Formats: sequence, structure tokens, C-alpha cells
Amino acid sequence: MRRAACLRAFLLACCLVLGATAYHLSTEDLMVTTGNAWLASLNSNLLTTAKYKLDNPDYETWHFVPDNNFVTARGYRRNGVTYKEMNAEQRSLADALLAASLSKIGFVSVKTIMSLEEVLRIQENDTVGRRDVNIYHFSIFGEPAMKGDWAWRLEGHHVSLHFLMRDGKLVSTSPTFLGANPHEVKEGPRKGVRPLGEREDTGRKLMMSLDSALKKQALVSDTAYRDILTSADTRAKLEGQPPGISASQLSDEQYSMLLDTADQYAISLPAEQGDQRKAMVRATPRDKLFFAWAGSVEPGGGDYYRIQSPEFLIEYDNTQNRNNHSHSVWREFEGDFGRDLMATHYQIDLHGLELVEQVLAD
Repeated sequence: MRRAACLRAFLLACCLVLGATAYHLSTEDLMVTTGNAWLASLNSNLLTTAKYKLDNPDYETWHFVPDNNFVTARGYRRNGVTYKEMNAEQRSLADALLAASLSKIGFVSVKTIMSLEEVLRIQENDTVGRRDVNIYHFSIFGEPAMKGDWAWRLEGHHVSLHFLMRDGKLVSTSPTFLGANPHEVKEGPRKGVRPLGEREDTGRKLMMSLDSALKKQALVSDTAYRDILTSADTRAKLEGQPPGISASQLSDEQYSMLLDTADQYAISLPAEQGDQRKAMVRATPRDKLFFAWAGSVEPGGGDYYRIQSPEFLIEYDNTQNRNNHSHSVWREFEGDFGRDLMATHYQIDLHGLELVEQVLAD
């Protein structure tokens, strides 16, 4: 009976996505459809932890660590409904929303990262629930619709994804955090699984292509940092950090390697949004686009790199758990959480209110 229910729920989710695709619906149409379908499947108790107003202060509060001891360590409780709290139908609808919001590559990567919790559970002989593939939180801010503003988030260990829609357009997907522990599965039936492998390989390929002088300039620390420098800060800042080398110092071939590395942080998104990230990188003047490396150039020695411009920041780090535990993130200095768009929106509203007040006063 349970198996049949799971199958029905899975088929329902597939129908939502594949059926919409057959009618050539956009990413945004799919997100609205699946978001509303998921909300409609929840009972009143789950709705209270699934749905919030967009101006909720927790909208810009995020993290990527496990849930175990989270409240004690962080001082707040994650919002959202977890897979563990959902029935089979609700989990499938939540996955349909996730699939609608990502590319196929992105969806597979995220589900693979989640599945590593089971690898850790076995490796660590966890019996207290620290490692659990079902502790990932789904939350929606506002009303899923093709008019107005609304957002949704998925968050848990090594996954923190943020999506903001405005009047039927997916306008913000940042910050985008993905991690992997283990970075590479070393043994067992899943040996060789490495969901963030391309992010590592493309960055190292660029670093190893540099001559000794450029390597020396790009290497900002002999020891890789313990983690990405911006952590889960609400605003991304890199004060007092050396920039490394600029893209203007690279050959055309090396510049192409830099673009290949940055593209790894775009391919997880739907085509249009991924292309927008790629365009942002390519539109940056070469003398304002920087690459920096820290730690070992050789695989397995612990490494970190970043790519940054005045608008965005990419960070990758693999140092924990004997250099087999990676973190990676795409941030936008002004645009995280759609902050720049929201600010413009509020400025326009405030200006409009001032005009009304002025007319009334006259």
C-alpha cells in the first residue's frame, strides 16, 4: 500500500513538470504551478511553518550546517517544512518545485548532495539523527503567482538555495550554496561520486596553467582557509583580501578556463537564469575580474579559490575532513536575495507616496 502511494505521488509530480513542459510553459509558470500545488497539499499545521510574508526578517537569514544542535549553536530555528514532516505526495510535490527551479544538472546535483547524508550516517555510525537525508527545509515567502513578488527557499546541510520572482520573472537566485561531504566518496558502492568535482577541476586546471610569476601572484595564502570567507553572512564582504590576478593578465586560453570555472556556478540554474550569470561574468572588464587561489595546487592537499568582480563573488573551499569536504557559493554583493530589486521597489513606492502627499498638500 505504501509503495503504491509513493508511486502515485511520484507520478503526480512528474505529470506536473512534464505536462507543463509539453505545453511549453516557462520556468516561472512551472514554479508557480508546483509551488501552489505543494502548498495546497499541506494541512493547516504544516502551512504555518511553510509559508511566510516576504518581509519576514528570516528571509535573509540562512545557513548550510546540519540541523543537529542548530538552535543552540545559531540562536534561531530554521523555518520551513522538512521532507521528514511530509507524506509521500507532499515530498514529491516539493521535489517538483525544486526541479522546476533548477536545470536537470542542478536538480541531480542537489539530490546527490542530499544523498551523501546517508553515506555519512553509515561512516559515522550515527544513531542520534545528526545525518538524515530527510532534514531539508522548504519555505515560501509571499503568494506564488505571476503577479507581484514572492520567493522560496530550500535549506539544509550543504544546500541553501534562494529564488525570488517579480511579476512573473525569476529575477534573483542568489546566494546559491552547495557543499559536499564527502567531497569524493572513497569506498563502498558509491565510490567515486563527486558532485562538485567540476568546480574543483576547472579551477585547478586554470591555476596549474599559470607560469611561476602569475602563480605567485594568484596564490594569496600558502594554506587554504578553513571555510569560504563569507560563510553564511547576510551580506557578502571581502575586506582587506588580496585580489589575486586579473583576467587581463591571462592568455585567451586561460581566460577561457576562467570562464569555464565560473560557468560551473551557472549550469545548475534554468537556462535563462544560467545564461544571465554567464553574461554577467563575460560583461565584466578583464581588469576588474579577479582569480585568487589558496593552499595546495596538487589534488588532495586542501585548496581554496575565488573569482570576483565588483558585482559577484564565487568561493570554493575543500579543507575540512582531511581535505575531503567542500563548500562552494555564488554571491552578489548588492543583489543577494534580490536586495537591489527590493530596494528599488521600495524607493519607487516611497517616491510615489511622497508625490501623493505633495499633491494633497497643494
